[in-house]
Amino acid sequence: MGKKILSVKTVVAIGIGAAILFVLMRFVAIPSGVPNTSLNLGMAILASFAAVFGPLAGLLIGFIGHTLTDLTWGYGVWWSWVIADAVFGLLIGLFWKLYKIEEGDFGLKQCVIFNVVQILANAIAWVGIAPALDILIYAEPADKVFLQGLVAGGLNAAVILVLGSLIAFAYTKTRTKAGSLKAED
Repeated sequence: MGKKILSVKTVVAIGIGAAILFVLMRFVAIPSGVPNTSLNLGMAILASFAAVFGPLAGLLIGFIGHTLTDLTWGYGVWWSWVIADAVFGLLIGLFWKLYKIEEGDFGLKQCVIFNVVQILANAIAWVGIAPALDILIYAEPADKVFLQGLVAGGLNAAVILVLGSLIAFAYTKTRTKAGSLKAED
C-alpha cells in the first residue's frame, strides 16, 4: 500500500483551521479604511496551521476558509483573493520543517525564519498575485488593487508577526522535545 498524502491528523487540522479562518474572517475583521480590505486575525491562524501541518494543509485551509467567507457575504466568491490566500498558506507551509514547531524547538531563530517567510509570502500573495488576478479576472483598476494588496499584505504581516508568533510559541510549548525523555533504570 502506498504512502498516504494526508494523515487523519492533518485532515482534521484542515477542517478546524478552515473553520476558524472562516469565523475570524467573517465576524472579527476590522475595516482598514481602504475599501474591501481589513485587519484580519484569521491570517495568524492560517500561517500557524500551515507552519505546523505543511503546504497542502496551508493551501486547503486558505482556499476553503476564504471561499466559505466569500460565499456567506452574498457577493459571490472573489477568486483572486481566494487564490492569494491559498498560495499564501502553501508558501508558509513549504518551510514548515524549518520552524520546528512540532518538534518543540520553535525558538528565536525559528521565529525569525517564520516571519521572514511570512513577510515574503504576504508580498507574493498580496502585492503580486491578488492584484494581478484582480486586473486579469475582474478588470479592476491597477491603482485600486495594488493599494488594496499593499494594505492587506502589510496588515497580514503585522498580525502574523505578533499573533502568529505567539501562537507558534504557545503551541511548541505543548510538544515534547525530541530526546528529552529518558528511560529510568
